[in-house]
Amino acid sequence: MKLILALLEKTRPLFQKGGRFTALKPIYDAVDTSLFSPLARTSRAPHVRDPLDTKRYMSTVIIAVAPCLLAAVHFFGLRVLAMVLVSYAAGGAVEVLLAVFKKDEISEGLLVTGILFPLILPPGLPLWMVALGSAFGVLVGKELFGGTGRNLFNPALIGRVFLALSYPKAMSSGWIEPGQGLVGRLLEYATDAVTMATPLAAAKSGTWAALPDLFFGNVTGSVGETSALAVLMGGAFLLIIGIANWRTVAAMLGTFVIVTAGIYGGDPHAIIWHLLSGGLLFGTFFMATDPVSSPIMNSAKWVYGAIIGIATALIRNFTGYVEGVMFAILLGNIFAPVLDELFVTAHVRRLREEG
Repeated sequence: MKLILALLEKTRPLFQKGGRFTALKPIYDAVDTSLFSPLARTSRAPHVRDPLDTKRYMSTVIIAVAPCLLAAVHFFGLRVLAMVLVSYAAGGAVEVLLAVFKKDEISEGLLVTGILFPLILPPGLPLWMVALGSAFGVLVGKELFGGTGRNLFNPALIGRVFLALSYPKAMSSGWIEPGQGLVGRLLEYATDAVTMATPLAAAKSGTWAALPDLFFGNVTGSVGETSALAVLMGGAFLLIIGIANWRTVAAMLGTFVIVTAGIYGGDPHAIIWHLLSGGLLFGTFFMATDPVSSPIMNSAKWVYGAIIGIATALIRNFTGYVEGVMFAILLGNIFAPVLDELFVTAHVRRLREEG
């Protein structure tokens, strides 16, 4: 590390203003800040340092999603890693090109988007579609809104919606039977990998997967969503360290259970089955709790989570879509700024009345 630090210090003038490689300064800064603390300091006291900077926040989410990634590799093979690499490469290319063009910093947001995006895709999806969806999600879902911290919608979900609307056949048929082992199918295309329907699709025709298979992940589905155990491990980690807000999680899962119980007459098996199936748990812990696209006010998070939970249950059971989490979270993203505005206004009014 000392050698790398010395090299960075020696080449720093080349990337500063007036240097030979000024246009590539965003790339230099990305490498520098990913390995070491930034040199920037506040100009006036107090010089407060928050240990939870953006890099550490993003790294924590990646650690939390690691169980899902490992489970995906176990059930669907090394092709999962190829999807992750392609996602990072395509999204990173867009991020770098725009940063160089705008002479801006490369955002750490790609660290999370790049790994979450392939985990919500069918495991047999062609790699070129993974690249296209990742690039679209970063460009349209984030950069057009101004970059990380300004996006209204979750970029990974925007990329998935784009693929679902543009390539519906591939997105609905790239399901690989689990249990392929660590070697698995590395470069196989979706048309060669279809072996079974997802649990939610099969349930539409009356075939319900066993609860143990849903819990451990021995079912087909999106890459990182099949193992409820792996998702719960990562989700619990995010809740414990405070990255994911428990109010959103409680409201989303609570309302989903209430609506599902009403639909199925309080049948506990049906309620638990729907909780474990599809992308509900993954969307709850890793998508709905995104601090950028969710409300800031804690009181607003209750309503936000309730909107997503209710919408998910209704879409699953009363529409032609077998999975409603993706659209429900995007619907919640739309309401997030409005909810913040309403609750901030109410809070300010209450303070005035008390004063």
